[in-house]
Amino acid sequence: MATDELLTRALAMLGEDDVSVEAIHRLTDVGGLTEPMTIAEVADMLDISPHTLRYYERAGLVEVGRDRSGYRVYDEEAVRRLVFLTRMRLSGMPMRDLQHYIELVDAGEDTVPERLDMLVEHRDTIRRRIRELTLSLAATEYKIATYGGSTGPEVTAERHRDEAPWSGSDGP
Repeated sequence: MATDELLTRALAMLGEDDVSVEAIHRLTDVGGLTEPMTIAEVADMLDISPHTLRYYERAGLVEVGRDRSGYRVYDEEAVRRLVFLTRMRLSGMPMRDLQHYIELVDAGEDTVPERLDMLVEHRDTIRRRIRELTLSLAATEYKIATYGGSTGPEVTAERHRDEAPWSGSDGP
C-alpha cells in the first residue's frame, strides 16, 4: 500500500482533533499477514526504497528474518514496526530518537513511561509544525488569490499553468 493510500486511510479515520486507538490499530493492520513478504513487497507497500529498509535493519530498528537462500523475509511484526517507523520518520522524528525509542521498546514494559514522554513531546512538535504549515498555506493561498488564481483543495497545479503568474503589484 503506497504512502498516499495510507495517508488517505488515516485521514479518513481522524476526528476533529483526536485519533482513536482503534483507528491506529486499523491503520497498522497488515491484514493478518499469513506469509512473509519480500523486501520489494514491503518497500512497495510503504512507498519507500529497499535501500531504506536495509538501512533501518542496519540501524537496529527492525529485525528481519532470512529464507534458505539468504533473502530478507518480513513477518507481520516486522511490517507493523516498519509502518510505525515510516510514520515517525515522515513526521520528522530524528533517527537517533527513533533508535532510542526502539531500544526502549526492546527493553520491555518498564520503559513505557519514558516512551510515553518521547511520544508526547513528538506529538507536540508535530502539532506545532502543523500550525506553522497551516500559516504558510494561508500565506500561499493569499498570494494565489492576489494574482487572480483560484484557491482551495480542488485546485491543481495544472489549472494555474495558463493563468497570468504576476498580475499583482505587491511583490513576488
